[in-house]
Amino acid sequence: MDPTPEFWRDPAMPYAESRRACHSRTCYKPHSHPTYSIGAVDHGTSRFTGTNDGPVTLQSGAVVFVPATRVHACNPMPGSAWSYQMLHLDAEWLSNVRREYAPMQTPMQPECAATDPIRIVTEPAVYARFCRLNTLLFSHADADDKEAALIEFIGECDEAQGLHIDVPAAPDRAQRQIMPVLDLLRRNQACDTSLTELARTAGVSRYRLIRVFRAATGMTPHAWILNRRVNLARERIRSGADIAGVAHDLGFADQAHFQRVFKAHTGITPGGFRR
Repeated sequence: MDPTPEFWRDPAMPYAESRRACHSRTCYKPHSHPTYSIGAVDHGTSRFTGTNDGPVTLQSGAVVFVPATRVHACNPMPGSAWSYQMLHLDAEWLSNVRREYAPMQTPMQPECAATDPIRIVTEPAVYARFCRLNTLLFSHADADDKEAALIEFIGECDEAQGLHIDVPAAPDRAQRQIMPVLDLLRRNQACDTSLTELARTAGVSRYRLIRVFRAATGMTPHAWILNRRVNLARERIRSGADIAGVAHDLGFADQAHFQRVFKAHTGITPGGFRR
């Protein structure tokens, strides 16, 4: 089997992207997405991290629902391979769809205040439904049919089911301290602001900044910066931007550095992601 991931994208559905990987041994660093992610284990056993209580072992047929901005990773057990599917949905698009059938649904929350739980579902019917959806997405079916199937899947699976993994609530003070830092980083596409400057922006010591930043986002400032650069790079590569230009504009030291960081977060090189 070819372990190279296979991607599906459609300009008619810019709010969705899917991938399939077979017999993969690729491992991921803890990361987050601006998208809502749904993953399914097809074969093998994997270890999901994203909880305070330690890793959760996933067997074939497990489906994981990961809200946007939640730090997580899912990797094969040591010395083994696994096959999986992963669907990414634009968080704002998903929020709008949910409000259509649940008018009281609250709007999408800021990154450091996200409270939706991760859900791990082991019901065979949910796995089978997800497989049918993803097979349809990868097919030559009409985009309208794909969108209808996607919306139907969301509505059917948006129930209180499976193992819930709640995000630990960050203290209010930590959230208040970190907001100006996040605002500064989001305005700077290369995120090349030093730790000293970030601490000065928050009005705390560098040690305190690292502590409150991790409490609010699940990452250290450096890890958050690299993660954001990768997410920005994904958007630009999808839009056809030159890979070398993307690496330069986002502040990577060189192409080799960009390739290493990108693959550690996405499981594929920038060139492979483009293809």
